[in-house]
Amino acid sequence: MAGYASLQIVDLLIADGGEYTAMCAAAILARRGEDPTCEARARRLAADARWRVREGVALGVQVLGSVSPDAIIEITRAWANDEGPLVQRAAVASICEPRLLHSEATAAAALRVCGRVTAHYAELVPQQRRASGARALRQALGYCWSIAVAASPAEGLRAFRALDTTDADIAWVVQQNVGKKRLAALL
Repeated sequence: MAGYASLQIVDLLIADGGEYTAMCAAAILARRGEDPTCEARARRLAADARWRVREGVALGVQVLGSVSPDAIIEITRAWANDEGPLVQRAAVASICEPRLLHSEATAAAALRVCGRVTAHYAELVPQQRRASGARALRQALGYCWSIAVAASPAEGLRAFRALDTTDADIAWVVQQNVGKKRLAALL
């Protein structure tokens, strides 16, 4: 459906007000992320208060990435530099999908996105880190790094080992990833 629904359908789904319909609309817009208008609308939905809507965005970007790896690289790079933690979360959640990381370019992009978003997270002051968006971002970093590292072990391990574990939240991110089988096998 994400590739075929018209933008009029998207508007109807959003106007419905339901979480599921908004999730579908978000996936459709994100799938069409090569269109600047759709990308901008999807980016706004990536910061929606409803987690299912945010997941719809990530799923749509992943579907786009299946057919256009260059597009997912460009979108996630831009979103990784967004000011909003939920948009940054969408960037890492979108590109850190194992089925998308079979090329060197997407695997390298996943590492760059994880690194950039982690750096943004590290810049947040403690009060900002307690906000729900920042907590959701930290949770995503707690599994995305292991996916990115597994896709590009040599470069990934260097980047992962360079994370500043003197920061308690970054240490938590590292610990969560170390516990994942895909990363534990490489350490």
